[in-house]
Amino acid sequence: MNARKRVERGIEYQVTTCGEGRKYDLEERLLEYAADVIRFCDGTMKTDAGRHVSGQLLRSGTAPLAHQGEAQAAESPRDFIHKMRVALKELRESCRWIKLAIRVPLTNEIERANFLLAETDQLTRIFVASIRTARSNSLRGQTQES
Repeated sequence: MNARKRVERGIEYQVTTCGEGRKYDLEERLLEYAADVIRFCDGTMKTDAGRHVSGQLLRSGTAPLAHQGEAQAAESPRDFIHKMRVALKELRESCRWIKLAIRVPLTNEIERANFLLAETDQLTRIFVASIRTARSNSLRGQTQES
């Protein structure tokens, strides 16, 4: 693995590349998203509700990183689609927990919460497009085999 540094929003990150110097942008983006979710959850109010919502968001907000990694090792197009759909469900769940944290409010970091909502929306769109493409490619492959 190769590594280089990047600065974003005043924070220095180490960006790793796998294989022959090829950067996996979605993996890096999901890694940063999971880290942002963890930082957000650490800043939620330490009430019963805050701990509950934070715990749920921690699970759903970090899961897409792992599910996307599993999808990369999928054994078939159908397996890939299934794993990507599970990650998509986790992103949709995260969106709802973030909205609830804002509505109550369970955080004083509304700007960070809005950033997370926007990033969740963008990642959701990426996963929807990827699943759509995979389905299309899978169907195309089935008709060519017939």
